[in-house]
Amino acid sequence: MQLDCRGRILDLSRPQVMGILNITPDSFSDGGRFHGLDVALGHAVRMAEEGAAIIDVGGESTRPGSDGVSVQEELDRVIPVIERLHAELPVVISVDTSKPAVMREAVTAGAGLINDVYALRTDGALDTAASLGLPVCLMHMQGEPRTMQHAPNYTDVVTEVREFLSSRMRACEQAGIPGERLLIDPGFGFGKNLDHNLSLLQHLPALHTLGAPVLVGVSRKSMIGAVTGAPPGERLHGSVAAATLAAWLGAAILRVHDVKPTADALKMVAAIKEAA
Repeated sequence: MQLDCRGRILDLSRPQVMGILNITPDSFSDGGRFHGLDVALGHAVRMAEEGAAIIDVGGESTRPGSDGVSVQEELDRVIPVIERLHAELPVVISVDTSKPAVMREAVTAGAGLINDVYALRTDGALDTAASLGLPVCLMHMQGEPRTMQHAPNYTDVVTEVREFLSSRMRACEQAGIPGERLLIDPGFGFGKNLDHNLSLLQHLPALHTLGAPVLVGVSRKSMIGAVTGAPPGERLHGSVAAATLAAWLGAAILRVHDVKPTADALKMVAAIKEAA
């Protein structure tokens, strides 16, 4: 499968790496590290050289307990970065946002993919995404970032996440976004405890019946820390292991902080799957 991301083609016949570029002072793992334009660009160049097919630019932290930022502040953070990345790198640029105004300005600046943790539920987001004509990733989240980890509860997390994503896909198609432009993300760590996250990863193939490529983001998250006991900066091995398992179970895109180790692991997954 190939996605046309504003003229840049994303080949999903093999699992691809999405490199995380947080232009924020408060992200849980790397907040503040890439806040300057030149520093952000340098990090994006390194991720592209290491094998990232997508650079995901975000200007608002969605870590548990985080507060939102204004539209203007988010624009000030991400638009100059997207403009530079579009001019200097051939990779797909994704904008990690839920705000319609940011979506519009980011696409004008060069973004080719919208990655929305609210699955286009913000007022105006669905119509905006439909008018922009780009691929969209829809993520499941129970609650909102500020409160999502306050006792998340499910009867059957796999079924409920699948049903939510299915309903959002239908809403998109009714709004004029065709199914071939949709990706889905089960939202590891977004309103889920460790057992929920592990169950979702184990049953990842249950989402394939929806017919959309699956994006998985587990890099350095608390589920890795809960299993390994490692703090965020020391979760590389657990993160790569989880990403490798997700790719083996059919994930099309792995959203990660550590690009080269993950890209190497995914090459092994692809080689084993393609072996005679």
